[in-house]
Amino acid sequence: MKVLIANIEDVMREAAARWTLLAYFFLSSLFIIIFAFAVNLDIVEGSLAGAKLFGNDIHASGISIDKLVMGVESGLSGGLFLFWPFIAIFATAHLVPRMMEKGTVDLYLSRPVGRVKLLLSRYVAGLLLAGVNIAYLIGAMWLIVVWKTHVAHPRFLFAGAIILFFVAALLACAFLIGVITSSTAVSIMTTYVVFILGFPLVTHNRLAAVVSKDWQAGIIHAFYWIIPKSSELMGAVVAFVSEKALPHELAAAATPAPFLSTAAFAVGCLALASWLFQRKEF
Repeated sequence: MKVLIANIEDVMREAAARWTLLAYFFLSSLFIIIFAFAVNLDIVEGSLAGAKLFGNDIHASGISIDKLVMGVESGLSGGLFLFWPFIAIFATAHLVPRMMEKGTVDLYLSRPVGRVKLLLSRYVAGLLLAGVNIAYLIGAMWLIVVWKTHVAHPRFLFAGAIILFFVAALLACAFLIGVITSSTAVSIMTTYVVFILGFPLVTHNRLAAVVSKDWQAGIIHAFYWIIPKSSELMGAVVAFVSEKALPHELAAAATPAPFLSTAAFAVGCLALASWLFQRKEF
């Protein structure tokens, strides 16, 4: 526990010294402020009488305010799933390369702490940094929606847990690449590629059907099961908030399989990163 607390302090100190912490929360606050001022609603007896978005009138009178809130929050949750993991990885991918710099790593390894504990405690610290920011962002936006509509849907808050789960998988990938390359830039680029690949791979059955060789189809299917399920988890977030059934292409998101395979990817990355970090010579 002392190792974890010490590494959390180190990570927060690093983030503050490099302006990462300030920039991270400034972006969140800016997003919250824009959202607060962008939407103006005129509600009469539980229905929408008028609405403005960025000062422009929207013809949506007579819509149930409950349905409106559900639609807004589901759209926000999908947008945050697409956008915010990029910010989270950009803010935390430096944790391993920075630790492995000459002089810094010597200081860390001089402490009576095992290498695996050191690496995993920095992973937890980075995830905590991302988690606090996601909680701040989603919590503030939820309160704004409640303030403007007087309708509270707690499901929007729980969507943050799915987003954080996905960030945890991507951060594990960034840690693995960081241990292998000692490069922040390579860690970020590789993790972004992994994130993006998850979207077309949702159609892995169709992709496998158009290739001419069985081994090519096998590679496509293997990649699908290894790579985090970006598309399915995004669909799960939106469906969870909106309480709507998923389209056929994303029906797998209603099962535990995408969550379990994504969790397995994260555990595998962390296990391999820990093994490589233990064997690495400095």
